[in-house]
Amino acid sequence: MEQFSTMFLDFIASWGYVAIAVLMAAENACIPVPSELILGFSGYLIFAGQMTFTGALTAGMIGGMAGSIFAYLVGHYGGRAFVDRYGHYFFIKKSHVDTAQNWFDKYGLKAVFFSRMLPVIRTFISLPAGFAHVDMKKFLILTFAGALPWTALILYAGMMLGESWKILTQIGHEASIVFVVVAALVVAVLYIRHKRKKSARESVDAD
Repeated sequence: MEQFSTMFLDFIASWGYVAIAVLMAAENACIPVPSELILGFSGYLIFAGQMTFTGALTAGMIGGMAGSIFAYLVGHYGGRAFVDRYGHYFFIKKSHVDTAQNWFDKYGLKAVFFSRMLPVIRTFISLPAGFAHVDMKKFLILTFAGALPWTALILYAGMMLGESWKILTQIGHEASIVFVVVAALVVAVLYIRHKRKKSARESVDAD
């Protein structure tokens, strides 16, 4: 893995935004390329003045969305049998697909949003969404909404850590769990506030 990591970093250093988009597409197409490595190093390059935050974020999102769409279409048209039969040629582990499938079975479309911030599952959740033939528009909206804060967070963390950006590759999984918990709390608070405001308006209208 160390050899591949060095190759990925050299690719980003040489090709910049194009490399970010390609590698993020690969990761979201279920090829095991760690996003903490891609985005963490990209954050360091922002720190070093070799990239802009907006450019790296845009490239990361374009690549991530493209890879997610590809995985969704594979699941949609190929089905689980196709992935189980040919997935190992692309380093796709059946256990990882099973984990994503369990999440999707339990939480449905909500899993597409929240799983984008969780290790392993964020890479494979597009497959069960495709298996289930979920509405493409909803899939794209939830994928974008979940991937944007995660991509921005890891880029920003890499930028803030500077030359110590490799810490992200060591604590990336833990950071994912913390982030999704915080995101869930924020969503819950916003939902409660919305319900209270709605109830207050209905009470005023009733009077």
